[in-house]
Parts: sequence; C-alpha cells; structure tokens
Amino acid sequence: MGAASDGMGVWRARIAACRESRKLVLVIVAIALLLDNMLLTTVVPIIPEFLYDIRHPDAPLSVSIEDLTTPLPSPTPYCPCMNKTLVENNTQLPLNLTAEKEERHKELIHETVAVGVMFASKAIVQLLANPFVGPLTHKIGYSVPMFTGFILMFLSTLIFAFGRSYGVLFVARALQGIGSSCSSVSGMGMLAERYPDDKERGNAMGIALGGLALGVLIGPPFGGLMYEFVGKTAPFLMLSALALGDGLLQLMILQPGVVRQETEPPSLRALVTDPYILVAAGAITFANVGIAMLEPSLPIWMADTMEARRWQQGVAFLPASICYLIGTNLFGPLGHKMGRWLAACSGLVIIGICLILIPMARKLEHLIIPNAGLGFAIGMVDSSMMPELGFLVDIRHAAVYGSVYAIGDTAFCLGYAVGPAFSGALVNSIGFEWMLVIIAILNFAYAPFLLLLRSPPARDEKQSLIISEKSSVRYVSYQNEEEE
Repeated sequence: MGAASDGMGVWRARIAACRESRKLVLVIVAIALLLDNMLLTTVVPIIPEFLYDIRHPDAPLSVSIEDLTTPLPSPTPYCPCMNKTLVENNTQLPLNLTAEKEERHKELIHETVAVGVMFASKAIVQLLANPFVGPLTHKIGYSVPMFTGFILMFLSTLIFAFGRSYGVLFVARALQGIGSSCSSVSGMGMLAERYPDDKERGNAMGIALGGLALGVLIGPPFGGLMYEFVGKTAPFLMLSALALGDGLLQLMILQPGVVRQETEPPSLRALVTDPYILVAAGAITFANVGIAMLEPSLPIWMADTMEARRWQQGVAFLPASICYLIGTNLFGPLGHKMGRWLAACSGLVIIGICLILIPMARKLEHLIIPNAGLGFAIGMVDSSMMPELGFLVDIRHAAVYGSVYAIGDTAFCLGYAVGPAFSGALVNSIGFEWMLVIIAILNFAYAPFLLLLRSPPARDEKQSLIISEKSSVRYVSYQNEEEE
C-alpha cells in the first residue's frame, strides 16, 4: 500500500513538473497552430474543384476538355460514305474543343470569386473576434480561450468533412475563424508571458511559428492527395482526430481555468495608436497578402493555363511551405542578432520579386523557385515581427500581451481577408499577372517604413529599467522550476 502511494506521489510530482514546464506549453501552442493552419490550407486544393464539380456534375474539373469533346471511336467502316462522315467530324472537333475551353475558362474565373469569398470569411471573422479575445485574456487568463479555440476547431473540421453545399462549407470556414482567434491570441500571449527574455522569446516564437509553417507545409499536398485518391471526407476526419489529441493535452497540462492578471494591462486604444506597433503589424499584413491572394487563384490559374491535376495544384504550394518552415526557425534567433527590422525589410523586398516571377511560369517546375523564395521571405517577416510586438509592449507599455497579439493576429488576418476577398475581382478585371505585380509594388513601397523599428524609443528610461529587472527575475524563476 505504501509503495503504491509513493508511486502515485512520484506520478503527481511529474505531472506537476510538466505543468510548470515552458517547453510543454510551447509544444501545445505549436500543435494548436499546426492544426489551425493544416485546416486552413488543406481546403486549398479541395474546395475550388469540389464547388465546381457540384455546379457542373456533367463536366467535372478532373475530366479534361478533350475527354469530354472527343467522340467515342467508331467501328471499322464498311463503305466509303462512312469514312467521309468520320473525316468531317474530325475536322469540326478543334472548333468545338476551342469553344469548350473558352467556356470553361470563363466559368473558372467566375469560380475564383466564390472561392475567394469563402476563403476570406475565416480571416474576416477572425479579424472581428480578435479585439474581444485580446482584452478577454487580461480578465480570465490564456488557458480558457485556448481550450475554446480547440472546441471550435474540432467542430469546424467535422462540418468540413460532411458539408456538401457552399453555405455549409462557408459556415465551417467562418467558425474556424473564431477558433483561430482564440488559439492564436492566447497561444502567443502565453509564450510571451512564459518567455520574458527577448532572445528566448524570439527563439520560442520561431519554433511556434514553425508549427504554423508545418501546417501550411503539410496542408495543400495532404488535401490534394487525399481528395484525389480517398475522397473529400477523409482528410478532415484525420484532422479532427489530431485536434482531439491536442484538446486532451491541453486538459492535462494547462488545466483550463480563470487566472486574473496582476499587472494593469495597456488599453487596446493605446496599443493601436502606437506608431511602432502599427509599423510592425503592417509588415505582417503586407507580407501575407500575396500568398493569401494566391491560395484561391493559383490552383484555378494552374488548371486554366497548365491543365494541372488536383495533386499538382496542392504540390505547387510545397516549396513555399518548406521554405517558410526554414525561414521561421532560422530567423527566430537570427533576427535578434542582425536586427529584426532588417530581416523584415529584406523579406518584403524578396516577396515582391517572387510575386513578379510567379506568372512567368508555364510548367509546375517553373513555380518551384519563386514559391520557395516567397515562403522563405514570409518566414523572415513573421518570425521577426511577432517577437518584436512583445518587445515593443515591454519597453513602451506594460508587460501584458493579450491585446498586442490580438493586433498581431489581426494584421495577419487582414492579409488573409483582403487577399482572397479581392483576388477574384482583380483576376476578373486586370488579370492574374497584374494582380501580383500590384501586390509586389506595395511590398517594395512598405519596406522602408521598417527603418523606424531600428531603435524604437522606450516610454522612459526608468520604466525600461524596471521592466528589464522584472523580466530577468521572472526568467530566472522559470529556469529554476525546470531545473528542479
């Protein structure tokens, strides 16, 4: 009996140590971002074609125009008159083929608008939810909103799995937006609180954004391959199972409950009117608006110009995702050394160049280099500006992070709301190529503003000293907890 109670005591002590571990909190946040972004991008190769096939059941997108218009082979003719008829039919075929292709081209461009609005709905809802979630974390802590995000994400995956109409899928995408707001704002705020040292925080957020990058990396090829060979329901059911695992981990480690902040939080208005925070947030928006415009339009452009198959449309995003993963992990620590303003400024310039190169592609292989550069550069900006927001709050306001990461997530969502919402209309009016050129010019124009973040002024020297002292004390206490 005594041995059993001793064993239970050791087990409880281990669980208690796990609950104090910063690394496990980092793992939970990274998994939550991974699942959110897997769901975000798994739909990219699935939804455009699925919606097209619902509306055109007699001419699905997976069947080429040639297959639809080419007549079945005739039996061997027995008289010259049948040979003559066959020759006449074959001479008319190219004209029919051209007409069918033009008709499908128009329908695909029209489809881009509907798909863009659906993709944008998630970001728009997330945008509206962030101003409420940020201040809420100041009142009840980070764990309850984080767990709420998991529940909403789980429901969204199930609706995606079984939804069979535009309206139902639209609701699933919008519901994901609320869940994403809860997970992203709470997760980043939790990391900023647990990693008060600026260098450590940059490394931790680089790893967490690596989880986001991994979700973006796995999502499109996972969705494309599963849809091609298994069906629409299977990938979403697998995601719902992974979400359930993350929810159980949150229950064990975070133990969701109300925790009130001791420090008086800065007001959302004070943060929104801070020009340095706005510059950092703006860099995140401009960096992500290009890839957000590509998500609904690139698969359809590929189907139109390259006649790309489902798996090819998914794989096209693979270089961007791999290089985003490399960029976030590399520039978490490197951004702190070289200056985060410089990393973000360089990233915006590279993004502009890559966006100009993408429409020049004529084969799938031609997209590898520009997409890879695009992903790497977005990783540079995101992994530099996310910890920079926490640093700016530390030196210019109070070290309470919910609202500033609500602003950071809003900036991220603004790119993903504006991008898909306007991509369809822009493709219709000025074309795919000019749309990307305009976004490239905006990135070039915004890059010089990041010089303002080279040495942002603290609120005052005394306040900066107090905050740095508090940070070091809190940092040491977490270190000691882990060592014990």
